[in-house]
Amino acid sequence: MSVAALTQQAPKNRAPKSTTRPSRRSRRSGPPAVRPLPAGLPRAWYIEHNRRLKAMRLAVVLLDSGVYGPQQATNRRIRSLAVRLDIHRPSAATCRMVRSFLHQDH
Repeated sequence: MSVAALTQQAPKNRAPKSTTRPSRRSRRSGPPAVRPLPAGLPRAWYIEHNRRLKAMRLAVVLLDSGVYGPQQATNRRIRSLAVRLDIHRPSAATCRMVRSFLHQDH
């Protein structure tokens, strides 16, 4: 057997190349994929980042449940919602942030 015959073997179990564009992934409902946070930032940055994420989750659920204004989102309502969602009890600062997300105008 020659060297040329050994190097020109047919590929094994490979799918034929497609000429069409690859299909995009369908949009899925739910949170985006979790990525690691950047290293080396001050601890306060991580605390604020996680607080923003929690407040956004709570604000989305409040909007889904029909609470559209900050005057309807009391600390008591936000905290009871967090308990039902199995999220740790939000602080007063997180509750204020939830109301600020609900208050923003477009």
